[in-house]
Amino acid sequence: MSGDPPAFLDTNVLVYAFDRGDEAKRTASRRLIERLGAEGRLRLSTQVLQEFFVNVTRKISTPIGVEDAIHILDDLAVWNPVLIDTDDIRRAARLSAEAMLSFWDALIVVAAAHSGASTLYTEDMSHGQEILGVTVVNPFLPDAVHDAAD
Repeated sequence: MSGDPPAFLDTNVLVYAFDRGDEAKRTASRRLIERLGAEGRLRLSTQVLQEFFVNVTRKISTPIGVEDAIHILDDLAVWNPVLIDTDDIRRAARLSAEAMLSFWDALIVVAAAHSGASTLYTEDMSHGQEILGVTVVNPFLPDAVHDAAD
């Protein structure tokens, strides 16, 4: 286990790990997930799990069956996902207005901060941006994962 701080994964990073439509992103996602998992640093939230299920069973190029998706959710649950509560929702509502983020992105940032993560891996926000003490890293940019060696 690494002494580095936790790192939070947004839904898109998890989805790409199972999407056969973009091999480069699939490979990058899988490597990142394996590294963070091996280091004991992977963090996510119940929102991420919910969005992941919908996307992998309905929206990717080759959808995954419901039972297989549930097994993946069970595997991901070992990382003790942040449970979204009404306080998190309120914080995200305020943050979305303050930081000009969508509510859903703000909720991801709130959950990442709640988890103690120093890095949020996502392609949905501005690379390098810092929000609530969490640095946004797009793992699909050249050398982005290496640069964010946390």
